Amino acid sequence: MVVFSQTVTRQNRSRGFTLLELLVVLVILGLLAGYVAPKYFAQVGKSEVKTAKAQIVALENALDQYRIDTSRYPSTEQGLAALNTKPADEPRWDGPYLKKAVPNDPWGKPYLYRVPGEHGEIDLYSLGRDGAPGGTGNDADITNW
Repeated sequence: MVVFSQTVTRQNRSRGFTLLELLVVLVILGLLAGYVAPKYFAQVGKSEVKTAKAQIVALENALDQYRIDTSRYPSTEQGLAALNTKPADEPRWDGPYLKKAVPNDPWGKPYLYRVPGEHGEIDLYSLGRDGAPGGTGNDADITNW
């Protein structure tokens, strides 16, 4: 009988994890998440900035094509919408100049457009993640100048 009780006890012990073992695994997972998460989210911020820069270049190219066709850039009042919708006072418009609607910046805000620009013929920019002028890092403005 003694052999039977020892066998049952060993089987019961090997069936699951102790609370201490589970806590150690949870601590290790927490440490890994604490190390990996900031690096992951930093990469997301960098990709948003790269996306904004690429969209600004694409919008500039579309604006240049508009200018080739009409001999001028759309006015500030017409805005970037003139790349997809013919302005009423533009007989030489030969668009649409974008395949899709004008995108918002990666943070969901519209790109800002000004003619004449303060920094060139046109100013095309996003205020970055914070939506305020200036800033550093991911909050910095992304511009065409």
